[in-house]
Amino acid sequence: MQLQIAECLYIDQTGTKGRGVYTSEDLPENVIIEISPVLAMSGADRKLLDQTPLHDYIFEWGENNELCCAAWGYISMYNHSYSSNCEYYMDFEQQIIMIRTVRSINANEELLINYNGDWDDARPLWFDAH
Repeated sequence: MQLQIAECLYIDQTGTKGRGVYTSEDLPENVIIEISPVLAMSGADRKLLDQTPLHDYIFEWGENNELCCAAWGYISMYNHSYSSNCEYYMDFEQQIIMIRTVRSINANEELLINYNGDWDDARPLWFDAH
């Protein structure tokens, strides 16, 4: 699978979360804006990566989250929101992650995913006791 990123996407400073992914154009609801191949790694690799700054940029991977992966493209640069405007999908067989909009998004708006997987999942994350 080849890396596909919508031409309107770009990386910029967020002010509070470091860098994030933005769009230079209005985006409609329910459109795939990125498809990225991943490098799947073992559970043992994950234990090692969890001890490095890469911990914040890898994804749990596999049917039972027993593996981890590094995603290419912009995937690891999307910031988190409990009510995100995008959602990610993992295809374990093809070893890809796709990003899809879940609502219309305005030009120059930051694109956000919910690190829990579902765009509106409010379960607290490891870094946020909200």
